[in-house]
Amino acid sequence: MNFQERKKKILAALDKAESLSVFELAEILVASPATIRRDLGDIAEEGLLLRTHGGAMKMENPVLTGFLEKSGVNNPVKERIAERAASYVQDGDIIFLDCGSTVFQMCRYLKKKSIRVITNSLPILSELVDTPSIQINLIGGELNKARKAVHGDKAVQHIHGYHAHKAFIGVDGLSAENGLTAHSEHESTITTAFIRNAGETMLLCDASKIGKDSYVKFAELSAIHTLITDSAAEPKADALRQQGLRVEIV
Repeated sequence: MNFQERKKKILAALDKAESLSVFELAEILVASPATIRRDLGDIAEEGLLLRTHGGAMKMENPVLTGFLEKSGVNNPVKERIAERAASYVQDGDIIFLDCGSTVFQMCRYLKKKSIRVITNSLPILSELVDTPSIQINLIGGELNKARKAVHGDKAVQHIHGYHAHKAFIGVDGLSAENGLTAHSEHESTITTAFIRNAGETMLLCDASKIGKDSYVKFAELSAIHTLITDSAAEPKADALRQQGLRVEIV
C-alpha cells in the first residue's frame, strides 16, 4: 500500500472515530507504527489532520483548518517551544495568548490546567472553548480574516482593561540592535498592549526569526522576561544574552 492509499484510509478512519492513536491506526492499516507516525506527520503538514500526543485527530473546524494549513502548526520545533512555554503556566494563572502559530501550539498542553485565557485568536478560542477548566476572555474588535484574529483600536482598549500574570507572544523579527519587530502595525499594537498589561512576558520564537528585523519596531529586548527558542538559535543567542535577555533553548 502506497502513501496515498494509506492517507485515504487514515482520513476515513479519523472521520469515523474523530481521534485515534498511532497503534490503533497501525492495526487498521496493517502497517508499522513508524510508518504511521511518518504518514501522520506528512498529512498534518497538508492541514488535513491535527497531530496529538501519540496519534491524530480529525480536522473538523474550518476556523482552524485554514490557520493550520498556512502556519505549518505541526512543526516539531514549534511544538517543543510551546510545550516548554506551557510548563510555566500554573493553575490559577491569567494569561494573554496572541495569535501566533507557536503560541497556538500551547493549547494542547494547557487543557489540564485551571486558568483564564485572554486572547485575540479565533483558533485558540476554537481549540479551548470546550475545556471546562479554562475560562476564556475573547478580545473584541475588528476581525482580520486572513490572520483569524481580532485587531484594531477597540481590541487594544479591551486589553488595557485587564491584567494578566503572564503574556505569551510571537514576533516577526528579533535582534540585539532593534529589539522586537513586526510586519504590521495591527499586530504590533496588540502585542505591545499584552506586554504592558502582563506581569511577565515570554517570547516564543524559532531561530529563523532571530537576527532579523521587520518593518515595525515596537519593543525593546528589556520588555521580554524570557525568550524560548530552539537549538539552531544558539550561535545567535549570545548577543541577546549580552543585552540582559534570558534565553532558554529547547
